Amino acid sequence: MTVNTAAAESHRISKQVSLEFAVQYPCALRARFSEKHLREWGRLGNLHTRLTTGDTSSPSPEKLEWVENARDEIELMQTETVVCPSCPACLPEEVAGEGEAVGCLGRITYPIEAQFEKFLADRVQLVLDTSDAADHPRLLRILVDAESPFDGEATKELRRVTTAQGLRFFELRLPIRLSREAGRLTTDNIFDLLAGFRSEDSGETSYVRELPLSATGDYYDFLDLLLRNDLSQSEVTRLTSRGRNYSQYLRLLAAIERAEALDARLLLD
Repeated sequence: MTVNTAAAESHRISKQVSLEFAVQYPCALRARFSEKHLREWGRLGNLHTRLTTGDTSSPSPEKLEWVENARDEIELMQTETVVCPSCPACLPEEVAGEGEAVGCLGRITYPIEAQFEKFLADRVQLVLDTSDAADHPRLLRILVDAESPFDGEATKELRRVTTAQGLRFFELRLPIRLSREAGRLTTDNIFDLLAGFRSEDSGETSYVRELPLSATGDYYDFLDLLLRNDLSQSEVTRLTSRGRNYSQYLRLLAAIERAEALDARLLLD
């Protein structure tokens, strides 16, 4: 089974969609394989792990057939990615890296959990209510500006979508509205911001969005403030025990940090 065939099969039998991201670092793997090829490996590895170790239900004949047919491609992927742990772009295995054989890749699984969306809304509101505007990260100042480009429309459209398999991109059908200084904002605006910017070379990379080099520092400051600043260990434990999204966004934060340090783009789709 070729990687293209295996990837097509993984889309067909997968019951989960995700936002995928990658640190585009010129590594040994990228010298041999295209960005699109590595992305397909990321999907294969993630799905293979979920089907063989993480799926508590009895595997269907279709799933078992896919695992068997993908064996050769999985073995090739595992052989080629032994170089990843020594790469400076490799992300921490312990942070939401389920099945991520390609070390600089990650994913945020949909639907976005209601409890995580509420967490983000509460954190943004807390920062706005308890600190001076001069101390806010630049992206937060842009977000609350009346002329902000992050108008929430793209996320609003995603929130309405239900896939053919009955899946949604967000658990909440309506966004959470913020108040006071952020009274004109909802969590749709926040998720629009987190989606980054349209990429000019999506045909080559297969990723339609990106965080350009000039933006990685601002995104790091914004996400670090929301995900880690003054957060108690008990709150972290609660967030990680009740869902996946918090840990997955921590992996995205790690990817942004690596991208900034390595002068690399962060690709998103």
